[in-house]
Amino acid sequence: MSTIVISLIFLTLLVLIAGLVVMAKGGETNKKYSNKLMIARVAVQFLAIICLLAFYFIYAE
Repeated sequence: MSTIVISLIFLTLLVLIAGLVVMAKGGETNKKYSNKLMIARVAVQFLAIICLLAFYFIYAE
């Protein structure tokens, strides 16, 4: 697998963990960052899936 794909998967995990920490903290921080982190996670996941598909179609035999 490419370094790009692995990096995107790792970044998705980091954003997910950050979102869980913000939700657990609650209060004003949750209201301010929860939705932004969810959108960031979905965007990074989308990029990771697109890269995975691209590598599959490029290197498939």
